[in-house]
Amino acid sequence: MFEVRLAPMCGITDYIFRTICYEQGCDLAYTEMISAMGYLCAPEQRATKELMIRGTDEPSLILQLFGRDPDIVAEAAGRITASGIYDGIDLNMGCPAKKIAPSGEGCGLMRTPKIAEQMMRRTVAASSVPVTVKMRLGYDRDHINVIDFARMAEDAGITSITVHGRTREQQYSGEADWEMIARVKQAVRIPVIGNGDLFTAEQAIRCQSASKTDGVMIGRGAMGNPWIFREVKARMEGREYRPVTNDERYSMMMRHYKDMLDCKPERIAVNEMRKHIGWYIKGMNGAAAFRAKINLTEKPEDTLALIRSFFEDQDGNDWEGENGDENKN
Repeated sequence: MFEVRLAPMCGITDYIFRTICYEQGCDLAYTEMISAMGYLCAPEQRATKELMIRGTDEPSLILQLFGRDPDIVAEAAGRITASGIYDGIDLNMGCPAKKIAPSGEGCGLMRTPKIAEQMMRRTVAASSVPVTVKMRLGYDRDHINVIDFARMAEDAGITSITVHGRTREQQYSGEADWEMIARVKQAVRIPVIGNGDLFTAEQAIRCQSASKTDGVMIGRGAMGNPWIFREVKARMEGREYRPVTNDERYSMMMRHYKDMLDCKPERIAVNEMRKHIGWYIKGMNGAAAFRAKINLTEKPEDTLALIRSFFEDQDGNDWEGENGDENKN
């Protein structure tokens, strides 16, 4: 069964946004990555607890863990899965961040396959739910080891893998290599999910068709555009798809903002919603000037008033897509 998943993204894919994406057709979502060491040392820490929230309307949820010590990660996974809240554990072996990978966590584990294998096996043994892995092509262009890594994951009892078609060295520059993702799919029997440069439904369908993956994972392409899941599903099933209107965009922004205000402290909600607003209006008339105003507001009522005024000024013009303001991927 072909699946369309939402990628875990720090500071973006909280349970509020995940719920919105599920409503629009997302098949599976993940928590933002959680430190195994941080969880074991301070499980009641507010920041960690907030990352681990499962929304009441989330049909399923995978918790993503990161760390460098196999025993610590396995212990955290065992304690977390004992709660019965989550449907799976995902091991992060793909994060390229400077604070993560160089220290041997995230994609840094692709430089130490023996440690990575131990982590996979021990986590599988400790968990009462399926364990999956997200990885990249390798640490850098001189060490592309994703195929061996994928086979190792399969042998260790991992139930599926997600492959981002870049190395850690590339970060998010250049183009994702879907030909290599296709080779990974051919090399293992477990499901393979492809990830990288999926900003439109057409790209998602084209890349999946060429690579024969069991699904796609959409990250940056869903920012400000949760409707991408609905569109991918419609096009995959041969159904007619109606583009999102400005009215729908306005309603979603207002709903998203109000949900944030209902669930988070006001200051945090205002600050976090600024980036979402910027993504929602990307490509619309006057988006740049509007973002500048929004970034100066501190009171929710002022922000909501600005949003209403902005959409009233659109004069019925619909989403402009590639010809709009600052539409860059």
